[in-house]
Amino acid sequence: MSLEDTELPRTEDEWRVRLTPEEFRVLREAGTERAFTGEYVDTKTQGVYHCRACGLELFSSDTKFDSHCGWPSFDDAIPGRVKEIEDRSLGMSRTEIRCARCDSHLGHVFRGEGFTANDTRHCVNSLSIRLEPR
Repeated sequence: MSLEDTELPRTEDEWRVRLTPEEFRVLREAGTERAFTGEYVDTKTQGVYHCRACGLELFSSDTKFDSHCGWPSFDDAIPGRVKEIEDRSLGMSRTEIRCARCDSHLGHVFRGEGFTANDTRHCVNSLSIRLEPR
């Protein structure tokens, strides 16, 4: 289910009604679920991962890999679907990733770790995405 831009909630109170409290904490307040607890950490099912808030297609299962970091990891996003924002919280510089349509928090992206040929790891909260199996 993908929402049209005109159907997206306009206020945080409207998002609160649409999302569970835990989804709201992660997606709208840039929270993080505990490592190794998310439903998609070890999933191998083929399909497409959508933004849990608005339904936008974000990642193909073909780009998912085992990084053993505790969160689902993807070495590439569908072009134009994920935006990057500098994150200086926690006293360090990281790159936050958000849904390009609804601006919901997905996780962070890391480069230069050598896990894949793309040398990129989109570290994503399971609560931020929903798998549509093939």
